[in-house]
Amino acid sequence: MADVLQPDSNSLQIPSENVSTPSSPATARNDCSITPLTPSPSPRVEVRPRMACPFSVVIAIDFGTTSSGYAFSFTQDSEAIHMMKRWEGGDPGVANQKSPTCLLLTPDLRFHSFGFAARDFYHDLDPEEARHWLYFDKFKMRIHSTSDLTMETELEAVNGQKVRAIDVFAHALRFFREHALKEVKDQSSSVLEGDEIRWVITVPAVWRQPAKQFMREAAYLAGLVSPDCPEQLLIALEPEAASIYCRKLRLHQVIDLSMQPITNGLELDVSRPFDSSFRQAREQLRRSRHSRTFLVESGTGELWSELQTGDRYVVADCGGGTVDLTVHQIEQPQGTLKELYKASGGPYGAVGVDLAFEAMLCQIFGEDFIQSFKAKRPAAWVDLMIAFEARKRTASPGRTNALNISLPFSFIDYYKRHRGQSVEAALRRSNMNIVKWSSQGMLRLTQEAMNELFQPTISKIVKHIEELMTKPEVCGVRFLFLVGGFAESPMLQKAVQKALGRTCRIIIPHDVGLTILKGAVLFGLDPTVVRVRRCPLTYGVGVLNRFVEGRHPRDKLLIKDGREWCTDILDRFVSVDQSVALGEVVRRSYTPARLGQRKIIINIYCTATDDVTYICDPGVRKCGTITLDLPEPLPPPGAVGGAGAGTPERREIRATMQFGDTEIKVTAVDVMSNRSVRASIDFLSN
Repeated sequence: MADVLQPDSNSLQIPSENVSTPSSPATARNDCSITPLTPSPSPRVEVRPRMACPFSVVIAIDFGTTSSGYAFSFTQDSEAIHMMKRWEGGDPGVANQKSPTCLLLTPDLRFHSFGFAARDFYHDLDPEEARHWLYFDKFKMRIHSTSDLTMETELEAVNGQKVRAIDVFAHALRFFREHALKEVKDQSSSVLEGDEIRWVITVPAVWRQPAKQFMREAAYLAGLVSPDCPEQLLIALEPEAASIYCRKLRLHQVIDLSMQPITNGLELDVSRPFDSSFRQAREQLRRSRHSRTFLVESGTGELWSELQTGDRYVVADCGGGTVDLTVHQIEQPQGTLKELYKASGGPYGAVGVDLAFEAMLCQIFGEDFIQSFKAKRPAAWVDLMIAFEARKRTASPGRTNALNISLPFSFIDYYKRHRGQSVEAALRRSNMNIVKWSSQGMLRLTQEAMNELFQPTISKIVKHIEELMTKPEVCGVRFLFLVGGFAESPMLQKAVQKALGRTCRIIIPHDVGLTILKGAVLFGLDPTVVRVRRCPLTYGVGVLNRFVEGRHPRDKLLIKDGREWCTDILDRFVSVDQSVALGEVVRRSYTPARLGQRKIIINIYCTATDDVTYICDPGVRKCGTITLDLPEPLPPPGAVGGAGAGTPERREIRATMQFGDTEIKVTAVDVMSNRSVRASIDFLSN
């Protein structure tokens, strides 16, 4: 690998050829230290001129843990958002504007189907044959939970077989690409070229840079855009997209679940008005889904007329896998958004209820049996979880009768053959009084049982929102918007209302499950709408500074060309929770280590705190690399036959980094020739 930087007598200094993280600063400290020629202590603002959108259509894909979908808008009619066609299949009583995020591969690893088609085909397979097919569901969670995500990270199918995660995600995105393009072309009066389409993919705000880059690489692999045209693809943060759409809402498009009598007349005992209002919201959602085109306000909606200058609001995106919280302030009169506190959240989505149900089954029937059944009868296990999902949606706090969940015949038969007794006997032996057995072959979950399944996940969500509300930047928030698929659950609604209804207004859009998708389209139409973001981490590089006796530890001392240097110092680009405006840049200049060098590689480090000095401090880790591909240097003026007079001038490469977008970006220029330098930033190759 190439050398990185040349030590300079007048500035700080550089790593050697090996760019891996040193195990010991004393033995390999040159490896992780570089010298900015022109350190800039804080980001600078470069005002971006507002330009007409260069694309004819924006297509957004909301890639969710449990359900996914797409929507699009033509830039010449940007107030109309067209939702994807309704899917065939699905569960009775559930409005299917989106498709379940499940994917099926053939035994020879070819793509077969996605969504309802994948689910239904897998269900109909012979049990023995199904063991050879690869069925994936809720696979997005794997990306969030993997700390060392790479292009080679694998996903495990229901049958236990593993394939590369990037291939599974690419199959899903390719499926949406084909369906969306066909629908767009059907509605377009002109022939659209590939470069006329801007794509937007949603990700949780709590995802780090490697996961965002992973989705971008999957989109390249799926053929959404070319790596040579990265600006055609935007990564949208899910709660941010929801916030963008919420600022367009009119009063008749929301349900206000606050407990404040002045605003909505609810009594302290709000169970009846709560249930009634939520039923109204669900009915409104069903009616609205008969039309697949939604119109949005050209400015901000009338809901915002109640906001005073400086008012803040929280958006809680409660999805299948994660819960994401973002805090925004709407800036009048331009209607742009300013993030006030770094995005927070965690894996507290609706999948937690499914896992609690699985744990309950393990408690009743034995963990060894459940694992064996999942391995030997994978399709039947999927059927069981689908049955639970359908009943889970009907759970509500005021329900008095039990919920019936059908057990597949193969479950009942498999248990009798492997345990020598009936499912009913297992229930009696477990002493779990909150789960009963029905002679029709059903588990009957009492209200107490449903509370036990929901409570751990809901408690984490409520606790996280309450903790966020205590932060100085968030204190005094007047509005809390609940969005995402899990926000449709009356169990979650009631818990949030009880905990927070007295302190702020709790607002739920009628089309709560589609809020993120619509906002992602709006973001694609105008990516400058979020003007200020907060940095989730501190980012920087390792450099050498002049050694100061008494301030720097002796084990950091490096003597080079007679000078004393302190190695491993973290040169910050940005700090955690720092406000960074759209268009702000951080600049550093570097010089090649030797003549003829064609590549500069710089290690990036990150940490969740700002209280660090060295790159080897606890909590600091290498998270990526910046690569600068250097062009052939131009001959100096007056050179003859490629040889100039005297010593050639030292070359300066100026790198410019942007931290105010949803992804970190880098560009570079050769200062002497003013030529662009190919620059890339990689978070997936550690």
